[in-house]
Amino acid sequence: MSMIDIRNVKKAFGGTEVLKGIDLSVEKGDVVAILGPSGSGKTTFLRCINFLEKADEGTMTFDGQTYDLGHIKHREIAAIRKKTAFVFQNYNLFANKTALQNVMLGLQVARHVPKAEAKRIGMEMLEKVGLADRCDHYPIQLSGGQQQRVAIARALATNPEIIFFDEPTSALDPELIGEVLAVMKQLANDGMTMLVVTHEMNFARNVSNKILFMDDGNVLESTSSKEFFENPREERTKEFLRNISSQHDA
Repeated sequence: MSMIDIRNVKKAFGGTEVLKGIDLSVEKGDVVAILGPSGSGKTTFLRCINFLEKADEGTMTFDGQTYDLGHIKHREIAAIRKKTAFVFQNYNLFANKTALQNVMLGLQVARHVPKAEAKRIGMEMLEKVGLADRCDHYPIQLSGGQQQRVAIARALATNPEIIFFDEPTSALDPELIGEVLAVMKQLANDGMTMLVVTHEMNFARNVSNKILFMDDGNVLESTSSKEFFENPREERTKEFLRNISSQHDA
């Protein structure tokens, strides 16, 4: 049985249908890259399955429980969020708290972990992302790449079953992207289940094992990374890969 099974997720803003019935199955240890052109619905899908947006309809089966996404209750959302974590595009760190305090905060406030234990976990997670020596630095004293690594440490601190990443490198200068992707690659090697909306094709090809390719609110391909890059089925996929390749070569 899949760890997460998502069926027929739909979402409209005003009269515009942004998601037209998205399906996805995720096994434990999967790294799923969600690809597609801008405006294809990738981020909206991710936000709907983490309840930052409310889907109009669809179901999610997670850890054997099935939820109606169109009528989900607050306590059900809280139960799912205890098992998941979200890494935003723009870090979302508290400017008035150090790197360590940012990582500790969710543990102390949402989970009521004692301060000493939260500090131990926080330091361990900063160590994991290579930033133990920056624990007392405030966000303004850190590069964008370091801030995003703190955000990843914060996500890891709650020991989630799955982490959702929403374009985690798109706000970074090109030379800082590698350090964030290196941390994500290490997480993949450690067996962390991840769902990643990304434009980073090397990550999608070399780190993820599954691709969900979206266009105009639909899933056009849901397949292994190898199959997606070597034998794309749809003409739209081939065009997307050609465009990406020509931008890369330019």
